[in-house]
Amino acid sequence: MGKDLEQLLEAKNINPTAMRLLVLDFLLQQSATISLTDLEKGMHPADRITLYRTLKTFQEKGLVHSIDDGSGSVKYALCQSECDDHHHHDLHVHFYCHNCKETFCLEKSVIPVVNLPAQFLAEEMSFLVKGVCDTCSAR
Repeated sequence: MGKDLEQLLEAKNINPTAMRLLVLDFLLQQSATISLTDLEKGMHPADRITLYRTLKTFQEKGLVHSIDDGSGSVKYALCQSECDDHHHHDLHVHFYCHNCKETFCLEKSVIPVVNLPAQFLAEEMSFLVKGVCDTCSAR
């Protein structure tokens, strides 16, 4: 772990503690979203509460976003660089694979514009597609 990780945390106004650096490094290695349980398994013997608090700090500061993919477990993924502690700009499609049970951020697939009736104010949007991912469909 180097200065790059520290700089990434500091750019989001996050104090770069040893645990936060380890969690960030772990998240950067993932190809799909990750649940708290998966993070805990991957960082054993780290404390579950500490990992949860780290994810929440990252989310509050715009470093990760959460995804409810219907699996019963909230998933987390790194945000795009435009996200900050005031607003998440991760308006992309998420894809849940029925075979491997992974959820992917499809950052190049943006959420379509939704025209809301007058006086309706959107605060959050998510768009989830379920099916079979490219790896599973190639098998």
